[in-house]
Amino acid sequence: MNKKVDVRSRKGISDYRILVPSILIISIVSILFSIFESKSLNILNSIFDYIVQVFSWGYIWYAVILFIATLFFSFSKYGNVVLGKPQDKPRFTLFQYASILIATGLGSTVMRTGIIQWTDVTLDPPAGVTPESTEALLWGSSYSMFIWSPLIFSIFVVAAPAIAYVLHVRKKPLLRISEACRPVLGDKIIDGIGGKILDIIFLLSILSGASVTLGFSTPLVTYSLASLFDVEVTFGLTLLVIIVWVLLFTISAYLGIDKGIKKLSTFNMYLAGVFALCIMIVGPGIFIINYFTENISFLFKHYIDMSLYTNSLNLGETSFMERNTVFWIAYNSTWGMLGSVFIAKISRGRTIKEMILTYLLAPTLVSWVVTGVLGGLGVHRYINGDIPVLDIAKEDPMLAIPEILSSLPLGIIAIIVFIFITTIFLATTLDSTTYTIASYTSTKNMSEEEPSKTLTIIVAIILTMVTLILMRIGGLAPLEVLSGLMGIPIIFVQFLTIYSVKKMMDEDKAWKYNIRDKQ
Repeated sequence: MNKKVDVRSRKGISDYRILVPSILIISIVSILFSIFESKSLNILNSIFDYIVQVFSWGYIWYAVILFIATLFFSFSKYGNVVLGKPQDKPRFTLFQYASILIATGLGSTVMRTGIIQWTDVTLDPPAGVTPESTEALLWGSSYSMFIWSPLIFSIFVVAAPAIAYVLHVRKKPLLRISEACRPVLGDKIIDGIGGKILDIIFLLSILSGASVTLGFSTPLVTYSLASLFDVEVTFGLTLLVIIVWVLLFTISAYLGIDKGIKKLSTFNMYLAGVFALCIMIVGPGIFIINYFTENISFLFKHYIDMSLYTNSLNLGETSFMERNTVFWIAYNSTWGMLGSVFIAKISRGRTIKEMILTYLLAPTLVSWVVTGVLGGLGVHRYINGDIPVLDIAKEDPMLAIPEILSSLPLGIIAIIVFIFITTIFLATTLDSTTYTIASYTSTKNMSEEEPSKTLTIIVAIILTMVTLILMRIGGLAPLEVLSGLMGIPIIFVQFLTIYSVKKMMDEDKAWKYNIRDKQ
């Protein structure tokens, strides 16, 4: 079978049978939805509202089951299995490895949710809590941490063991979801149309997720720049921001993981740490520490409540927290598949336990610090009466971000640094996206090689063109909902990979023969 793949691989640098259909489908759907944005958004929202009312419990239990699965693979005999040969050494130090995973998993979206997400829940809190009350503030800030916690990150990493095992232990040349599902579905389905459908679904999820991530992240920079230079947010400004991002992530992806993604990710970790420390020093540091401490207590006390919240007693009504949790889980089930493939590619020499726990804990820790510092600053400005944050958020939450940052001493510098960190965060997310798509569609032996640099540039151009089309014709709003709906088929794929990796390790007795020498 591998010989057949190798012969085919000489025909080109990419498997265009999965790349081209994915590009065509996402482009056609996006353009149609964008042309008929109002109607399509109404239809998609109606579908999503129905799912929230009827199947919110399914999404919630799906996330819970995946979290249990990650714990099982981490702390059972399978956790000691080395992804590669038992003597293989990890490619990166733990700090470099964690930094790359943080940049891929969080991106600039955490900057948005960290500084302003608390307003949504504070204005529409759960469990009969009075809006805009002290308790509502605690719910809002704690929920902003909950959406970046191990329950959510388990969605990102749960398919990684199967993909990494196929790639690094069984040494299959193609980095594909279909290959990870082969032990369960069999050669006939995977080598036929079924395998192509699986791979196309995966690429569609990444392309839509990348566009939505840009939609989440671009306003962070454009609104901040508009405030800085006292100009309006226009498509020209948005285009300028995207061009800068394109240059950054294209160069980084072209340089590869060691020279590009790794260096950019670790640099941004240091820069973000310094920025947070400066806010603590020149801002309300004592309040932020106290409020963060109280939020941790509140989150731990209500973590199960947030994880299993379905708003069941308010028949026919939905709260922000209920809708957003379902959307967040669904959206991350599509975007999270990128994380699984990317982490699988860079985890040779790591054990399954190391891989899973690093992804569950490192992004959680960083996102909580970001949320504690930025969110704490916003809450302080609100309760102190300095900025009417909630009133601004009712109009447009993005307007509140530069207002909060400019309230610091040397506020202009704070906004500039915020823009810089956000830009690098998204660049590292998109370069890992570009690298992953190039690796995924490559016909090279991905267990031993890197994707073609030419293919990486082609993917970067395609990703940019799709995003610019959506930005120009306003199609991101329906695509946000669509990306959430696309999570449904991905759910079944993830469960297939869970069963598949256990089956492979049991067949190979990897928990016995593919572990490190204890000495």
